[in-house]
Amino acid sequence: MDAEILRRLEECGTETRIPAGQVLIERGQHGAGLFVILDGTVVVEAPDGEFEFGPGSVVGERALLSPDGTRAARVRAAGDVRVIAVGRADVERLCAADAAFAQRLAEATA
Repeated sequence: MDAEILRRLEECGTETRIPAGQVLIERGQHGAGLFVILDGTVVVEAPDGEFEFGPGSVVGERALLSPDGTRAARVRAAGDVRVIAVGRADVERLCAADAAFAQRLAEATA
């Protein structure tokens, strides 16, 4: 993920700790926000397989950028994880204020 995108997301989010095994995102639910992984690893359980993401990764953004806004995968903490949680309203505000930011976020998640 682009360092500038990460910086801007971190500025408007809230740092939190997620214990091992906890689900951050449930497939099929409405996307209320995204998570920037600071420390630790999350497992994304998607229809096309399982994937691990670590520091510097963003999860949950696709539901915020898709027309229906629903989650396409389940995400759980593989171990203890430290994240920045960013709400949908903040992501929408960032995208509305800067079309280039919105485009770069979409390209980074494609």
